[in-house]
Parts: sequence; structure tokens; C-alpha cells
Amino acid sequence: MNAFLSLSGRILALLLVLTLPLAAQDAEEGVDDRPGVAILPFTDGGSFGADREDLAALSVGLQQILITELQQNSQLRIVDRSVLREVLEEQDLAEEGRVDAATAARVGQIVGARYVVTGGYMDLSGDFRLDARIVDGETTETPWSDYVRGDRSDLYALLVDMAGKITSGADLPALPMEVREEREARPIPPQAITLYSRAQVLQDVGQTDRARELYQRIVSDFPEMTEAGEALEQLDGEA
Repeated sequence: MNAFLSLSGRILALLLVLTLPLAAQDAEEGVDDRPGVAILPFTDGGSFGADREDLAALSVGLQQILITELQQNSQLRIVDRSVLREVLEEQDLAEEGRVDAATAARVGQIVGARYVVTGGYMDLSGDFRLDARIVDGETTETPWSDYVRGDRSDLYALLVDMAGKITSGADLPALPMEVREEREARPIPPQAITLYSRAQVLQDVGQTDRARELYQRIVSDFPEMTEAGEALEQLDGEA
């Protein structure tokens, strides 16, 4: 009995020796307990008009722009699009861009995001509509869904509006009003968003030279869209 107690004491002491440094490390490094949000690619639900083919790339373009808008809120932890793309590819979770609630929840669990946003868009010769819903990564329930609609010439303003709806729908901390007003004031035309979306797609498939050309075009023609310059810096850093 004494031998057993002695052995138990040694095991306990060993566990303390092993775990205390880890606990101290966690305390020193800190844990990011901000609400996690993941934005998945949007589905083209049907675009009609002379430039409908140019809108196909919005699937990832809208995703990235919404990620960027939500990243303006320091109280949220937004999952990077490259991480989401790797997860979707490696886990074979997405087929033709269509993701159900169970799949969205699984993605959220993998990337540590409680809230997963999915949705789709439609353009009827310039009449643009973007639908989004939030999937709870823990319960697979869909507690919120909403949409924005307007002329495609106001596409960027619609995206800023949707970012606000997402945080409100999930009962998450709102972006400070002065920051939102600053974002809304940016004169980003739909052409810039379309070019940016195409560049993102090209970058995804490894055609970095063509992606760089489009980013440079945006920087030259639409300097207000600073995301293009940031993407160029990223490509130059990877070269």
C-alpha cells in the first residue's frame, strides 16, 4: 500500500513538472478568445446580362472583401481565406461551391470558428442581390439569414452593409461607427471589385503573373482599393 502511494505521489509530481511549464507558457503567450468567424465562398445563383461571365469570380472576390471588412473589427478573429481554401480542398468538403449547414459547421470546427457564413449572389443585368446566413459551428443550426440588394454600381456599399448585418445577426461586437463611416466613404467601383475577384482566382490556381497584372491595374486605375496593393506585397513576399 505504501509502495502504491509512493508511486502515485511520484506520478503526480511528474505531471506537475510537465504541466506547469505549459500553463506558464499559455499564460505568457495568451489565448485568443475573440469570437471566431469564417466566411466561405459564395455561390453564383444565376447572373444574367452582357458581363455575366465576369461575375463568376465574385464567388471568392465577395468572400475576400467581406473577410477584409470584418477584419477591420479588432474584437473579432477572422479566419484567413487561404486557410479555408486548404481545409475545403483537403477535407473534400465543398462541391461546386455548395456547402450545407453540416459541412459549414465541420469547417468551423476545424478552423476554430464558432460562426460560419455561407451564401450566394445573383445579378440580373445590374440588379445585384447577396444572400448570407450564419451557421453555428457547434450546433449546425442557422440562427440568422439576411440579404442586401441594390444596383451593382453600389456593390462595395452593399458589402459594407452586409458586414454590418453579419456582426449584428451573430450578436457580435459592432465595428466602431467612425471606422464604418470611413469604409463606406471609399469610392470603390464595381469594376475594381470584378478585377480584384479575377486576380484572386488566378492567384488561387497559381497564375501569379496574370494575377499580378490585374492587381497592378487596380492600383493604377483604382488606388482607393488598397486591397490590391496589399495583395501585390504578399505576392512579392512569396516570390
